[in-house]
Amino acid sequence: MKTFIYTFAFIFITISFTSCVTRVHTKPAYKTTKIVRVAPKGHKIVQIKGQKYYKWNNKHYKKTRKGFVVVRL
Repeated sequence: MKTFIYTFAFIFITISFTSCVTRVHTKPAYKTTKIVRVAPKGHKIVQIKGQKYYKWNNKHYKKTRKGFVVVRL
């Protein structure tokens, strides 16, 4: 009977120390950023809160070293 109790206690302690939590690896929810190298001829330069943005096709773009990137305002 002692052996049964010791075995049961050992199994219970072993199970209680193992975690049921698993790690879930997910991919980031980033969308691919599209860079426009040259602004089209119909673009307009607008100033919003002291920052310069370029507007065409009802979207606002910010100038970077590599080109223009869409920004949300």
